[in-house]
Amino acid sequence: MQHPKHQIRARQTASTLTVYQAYRPALGLPAARDGRFPAAWSRERMTWIKPSFLWMMYRCGWAEKEGQETVLAIEITREGFEWALRNACLSHYVPALHADQPSWKRQLRQSPARVQWDPERNLRLAPLPHRSLQLGLSGEAVRRYADEWIVGIQDVTGLAKEVHSHVRAGRLDAATALLPDERPYDVDDEVLAHLRAPNERPHAGEGAPSAPAA
Repeated sequence: MQHPKHQIRARQTASTLTVYQAYRPALGLPAARDGRFPAAWSRERMTWIKPSFLWMMYRCGWAEKEGQETVLAIEITREGFEWALRNACLSHYVPALHADQPSWKRQLRQSPARVQWDPERNLRLAPLPHRSLQLGLSGEAVRRYADEWIVGIQDVTGLAKEVHSHVRAGRLDAATALLPDERPYDVDDEVLAHLRAPNERPHAGEGAPSAPAA
């Protein structure tokens, strides 16, 4: 399936979407148990959320990297996610979007969220031509995320390890069958206009999203 170069894809319902993070067990396990982050989780640091399961696997090395042994699937409200997008700044300077580098740097410092578009990954974690969204939250966005947006937290470390075992054995069809159902995320163009250069936006009908699951 052909994807636009810059497109959000996520596991989703009519009111939520799922993002992924990985933590050491001392943080991740209590978060999954209680449905919220423990007191030891820092609200002062930027935290990155990722709608792509396979990009999370690339980042955490299939839950084998030190400090990232517990993978969490975090269901958050669409309302919160889109607030972050509206208030985000691209993490890199794009002449077609920013007046000049100083104004971009000011916007980056002032924004409670930032966006990176990184190459999506396949089952072998090799880069693909299209991009996956990574959303960094800081300040007000971190507080809203922790206190308002989270609907549920699930430990999916077992899923990560099971998918990885199939990949290592060359059973790619079995691995694919276990992957979360990530579909194009339906959002108004104006929400993403400041995060995609004009030549990076999908044309009409390209990558059209399917209706959210109930």
